[in-house]
Amino acid sequence: IPLPCPSASPRDPLRWAPVGPHLHKVRSIPSGARRRISIALPCPSASPRDPLRTFLSPIGAALWSPAGDYKGRPYGFISHHFIEGESTMLDIKFIRENPDAVKENIKKKFQEQKLPLVDQVLELDAENRRTIQEAQELRTARNAKSKQVGVLMGQSKKDPSKLAEAEALKAEVKADADRLAFLEGRETELAAEIRRILLQIPNIIDPSVPIGPDDSCNVEVQRFGEAATPAFEIPYHTQIMESFDGIDMDAAGRVSGAGFYYLMGDIARLHEAVLAYARDFMIDKGFTFCIPPFMIHGNVVEGVMSQTEMDAMMYKIEGEDLYLIGTSEHSMIGKFIDQIIPEDKLPQTLTSYSPCFRKEKGAHGIEERGVYRIHQFEKQEMIVVCKPEDSMKWYEQMWQYSVELFRSLDIPVRQLECCSGDLADLKVKSCDIEAWSPRQKKYFEVCSCSNLGDAQARRLKMRVKGSDGKMYLPHTLNNTVVAPPRMLIAFLENNLQADGSVKIPAALRPYVGGMEVLLPTK
Repeated sequence: IPLPCPSASPRDPLRWAPVGPHLHKVRSIPSGARRRISIALPCPSASPRDPLRTFLSPIGAALWSPAGDYKGRPYGFISHHFIEGESTMLDIKFIRENPDAVKENIKKKFQEQKLPLVDQVLELDAENRRTIQEAQELRTARNAKSKQVGVLMGQSKKDPSKLAEAEALKAEVKADADRLAFLEGRETELAAEIRRILLQIPNIIDPSVPIGPDDSCNVEVQRFGEAATPAFEIPYHTQIMESFDGIDMDAAGRVSGAGFYYLMGDIARLHEAVLAYARDFMIDKGFTFCIPPFMIHGNVVEGVMSQTEMDAMMYKIEGEDLYLIGTSEHSMIGKFIDQIIPEDKLPQTLTSYSPCFRKEKGAHGIEERGVYRIHQFEKQEMIVVCKPEDSMKWYEQMWQYSVELFRSLDIPVRQLECCSGDLADLKVKSCDIEAWSPRQKKYFEVCSCSNLGDAQARRLKMRVKGSDGKMYLPHTLNNTVVAPPRMLIAFLENNLQADGSVKIPAALRPYVGGMEVLLPTK
């Protein structure tokens, strides 16, 4: 069985499985994290309390084939059918049954270059299933022949003519073993190639998503608050910050290069106040506050985002299997990797603080004078893990939390529905909350709310155990609460007064020592 290596945890099902005596042998190690193991297990009985069924339930359905007898009970080998769809966005079974729908979804996302991947993966899948079936048949035949060899060898003591027959059968067993070794190697190759392709096929988008090739086709849904422009001129946001002696990007450039900053004085205090307010805002909504790891393993990165996103965003620690997180969503969703969540523990509603690190490659680049797109920032995030039938309800609730928070700080916002071509490959549906910039007289993104369906759960092997004992994949969602210092652009511009001071909304005053106004020093 291609199974994860047992961990140190006594709760690892591969470690505690009460299946009695069994044999295992490491056949090959395709990667440092996984081993191909042959395990002889007792045949599962009809009883739901059979410990073998307890063992198999966390890893999904398996195909058992007879191989022999152990103390009066047959044993056999388990095939790796149960890993179909593992660590991908779509289950291979879904693609088999709905190839046209998968292709149509690719067209809706304007990724026509990926259309051939559907037929390629189906051809490989068909070969893989044929290979698995032949290997199973060979194992059964080999075991029967091996047993017959033993019988013939026993008979040869009285009838020497049986010896030649036994030797001929031994040769067949050897030939079967050689063929089986080839097939098992081919299975490993096919599984790797299938997985590589499946990782590139995008998730199925929600029918409500507007169709368009890029963000120019995103659709405004509604506005909240009056998008006013004052009679006086509003300076560039770094000039506002400089009037409070609150930012030094020149020093940051000497120390770290473009895309970094020093925040100081009242601006630094305002930055931390916004984060603290956002934290308490989400706690008051019933979310559990978390501070996660700021570095994660590569398999977690692969589980939460596509390769394209990873290449454009993530910083890798040289010589280590560690990446700096681009958002705490990465480590917060990664928290559930390889875990079985009891259904009565859903939904998981979490709000997390972290610094975030991003390359910011691509069309946007770095605006060197400002803090709009930068390599390092801090963020309060909200994450939900829930039942599939509840995910759209949570999606609606989560973006509304963003609107409520920004309006409490006197910042006008709008909801912008992301079109199909603007959705990352794992996303089912997404919208941006954009804040009004009176200086630019336009809105800009401050929050991004996404429903990823079961894509992350499948890639991270997250499962939920229902009240009926059956396993299913949960849905995952994430949304920005606040992400300063970008958020400070909207805050400063919308709360700036004609004399250069910045008024503090009532909701934020407890976090800045009761101050009602920030007064410039220049």
